[in-house]
Amino acid sequence: MLTLSASTLRPLFTAEQVRELDRRTIAGGIEGFALMQRAASSAWHSFRARWPQVRSLTVLCGGGNNGGDGHVLAALAIQSGLKVQRITLKPLDALAGDAARAAELATSAGVGCEEWQAECVFTGEVIIDALLGIGVNGEITGPARQAIKAINAAKRPVMAIDIPSGLAADTGAVLGEAVQASCTVTFIGDNMGLHTGEAPAHTGEIDFRPLGVKAQAFVDIPPFAWRLDETWLNETFVPRSRTSHKGDMGHVLVLGGAPGFGGAALLASRAAARLGAGKVSLATAPEHITASLINCPEVMAHGVRGGADLDELPQKADVMVVGPGTGQAAWGQAVLQYALASEAPLVIDADGLNLLSSHWPEERRDNWILTPHPGEAARLLGCSTADVQANRPAAVRALQKARGGVVILKGSGSLIASPYGLAVCPYGNPGMASGGMGDVLSGMLGALVAQRGDVEQCAWLGTLVHALAADRAAKVSGERGLLASDLAFYARELINP
Repeated sequence: MLTLSASTLRPLFTAEQVRELDRRTIAGGIEGFALMQRAASSAWHSFRARWPQVRSLTVLCGGGNNGGDGHVLAALAIQSGLKVQRITLKPLDALAGDAARAAELATSAGVGCEEWQAECVFTGEVIIDALLGIGVNGEITGPARQAIKAINAAKRPVMAIDIPSGLAADTGAVLGEAVQASCTVTFIGDNMGLHTGEAPAHTGEIDFRPLGVKAQAFVDIPPFAWRLDETWLNETFVPRSRTSHKGDMGHVLVLGGAPGFGGAALLASRAAARLGAGKVSLATAPEHITASLINCPEVMAHGVRGGADLDELPQKADVMVVGPGTGQAAWGQAVLQYALASEAPLVIDADGLNLLSSHWPEERRDNWILTPHPGEAARLLGCSTADVQANRPAAVRALQKARGGVVILKGSGSLIASPYGLAVCPYGNPGMASGGMGDVLSGMLGALVAQRGDVEQCAWLGTLVHALAADRAAKVSGERGLLASDLAFYARELINP
């Protein structure tokens, strides 16, 4: 299991865990309404830091404590001289508990109030979403859905309190309709659902405010997952020994590139070389050898016509990468069978995963990394892609439990599941929606496993470096037109901090 400093990773929690942290904080001596005021004050400071020149805002409040945060924020805004429009989904006289106290505080401060109607016209320069909190699980209907649609249609900056209304706190799935926020301020415990699935299209920048609560002090509430952070790279990629040689840096064997499908294997091989592997060998169809020599002459390319040629391959590779460009016909089946017969760690991607689901449905091992996108994960699990996306954390955990090793569920907010837990990578960008990105990831993973051995650590590191390299590339030249082959250069920079 990885041992990381507390500052390196951020713990992520489920909605129920956050509610329990909230309950224990109140039981520890902080009144519930005082905690609400603290949250609203933090949200107000976050708002002013982001929009210091704004002079008016619209606050939409639901009927629960999330709405209570909105009422208190409205009071703080009007006391600071802003014009405040307050819209409620529930009549003020129907509120109860802390939400009622918060609404009365706003009213006493001079904040007007109007009940939600489809004809409501928003007057604020910025909209505050305090409609629904983290406890919502079912599809959003009725007035709440109407209000969410109106917020999105307004085309104005939006700050969501706790979570964008309509986003599932545990999965990042959209519950029919969800607010598209410019930023989200969240409290006490960071929610898993803010970092994967559809969340990045709805949260905007996330501002986590713990409100003085040390969630990890409650040792009986272990984090549901961990959020990777780029600062980990500086701790991990320390300078090499001055006496290092290529034999110390591992040997990667890439098995891929069936006849007519050479590009994917070449991308994986080049990425493995750029991530510091001492030796990289490529087993590919003979017609791709020339392209390999031109693309990266440092890679030792071997022509493979079929299963009979596999016995001529290097026998002491430290890790095998199999799947990029293999196809699912006899050639691909032969190279995957060869890899599965080895005791070396494996990285399996692309058609290697499809062959696992169709020809090796029971295959399981502890020393491999599987890297499915949602469609491949669905085939491995025997469900639909929509099922996978509806609950990505559950899907990746189920796949890891069934197949062993480490599983990386790629996509927005890639998830990494191992026997020790779950991690989420919050980096990456839409420019990665292009061919070959997964092949490059596989090569990077292979290089890291060859050098370090620990498949879990290497899965975390490889996913992190891959996504950050794409972000650097996009920052330099933009997201559109980002190619998988662009990533190796930036990845090399990242592993040499």
